[in-house]
Amino acid sequence: MTIKEIQEEIVDEFSMFDDWMQRYEYIIELGKSLPLIDEEYKTDENIIKGCQSKVWVHAEEKEGNVVFTADSDAILTKGIIAILIRVFSDKKPNEILEADTDFIDEIGLKEHLSPTRANGLVSMIKQIKLYALAFQSKN
Repeated sequence: MTIKEIQEEIVDEFSMFDDWMQRYEYIIELGKSLPLIDEEYKTDENIIKGCQSKVWVHAEEKEGNVVFTADSDAILTKGIIAILIRVFSDKKPNEILEADTDFIDEIGLKEHLSPTRANGLVSMIKQIKLYALAFQSKN
């Protein structure tokens, strides 16, 4: 699936819920399916700066694609990074760099987060794009 198709799928999933309590619960559930980062990568180097909670993101290149793993010490944040990884993991660096993140606004996520969590979300996206940029410049 393309990044856009995955984003549309997520928007459809969120549209099934009537209120934000159900959406928060769903985000927490998504966090449980997160491809977890190896303990060896839970370092300061992999922490997302600007997040209220601790979020670690690790990226490696596999067959020309960027594959992400992550973890967080907060259940909601774990769900948020799980959504981003579902969208961007196992994609080519240029696809990640060219992708927009409008789907976040479409599901209303940013407006339903505290300002510090919303800043953290922006920081997570920025870090994912920086990893893609680094892998693209290697090739």
